[in-house]
Amino acid sequence: MAGKTKTNDLKGLTLLGKRTKPVRRLETFPNHHRRDYTVTLSTDEFTCVCPKTGQPDFASISIQYVPDRKIIESKSLKLYLWSFRNEGVFHEHVTNIILEDLVAALQPRWCRVSAEFAVRGGIAIKVEAEYPGKKE
Repeated sequence: MAGKTKTNDLKGLTLLGKRTKPVRRLETFPNHHRRDYTVTLSTDEFTCVCPKTGQPDFASISIQYVPDRKIIESKSLKLYLWSFRNEGVFHEHVTNIILEDLVAALQPRWCRVSAEFAVRGGIAIKVEAEYPGKKE
């Protein structure tokens, strides 16, 4: 049956099915479909900290991509996002770091990362980063 998960698809998946801790590694498995389709992953549990004050920042993250040869394994994404929990980083930077790491791991046809950070100091920040970038 075309598109069925194969035993070889599981090679290289070292995080799935094991107790783990936060890790900055994204694992993938093969895409068996040549058509364009969109994968959307989202969480409202993302945290990092302000690089100046160390105060926690909370965000909803949405990742959309059109796979080429690889698909992201969701547990590795969860552990990857968890790895930012104690990292001091500005909202704009972390959103772009996530996009860059996804592009490096997946080499997707298209990808967008949207991060909606909780209001702090009366200002809400939403950052969207896209690959490939907009043409000027």
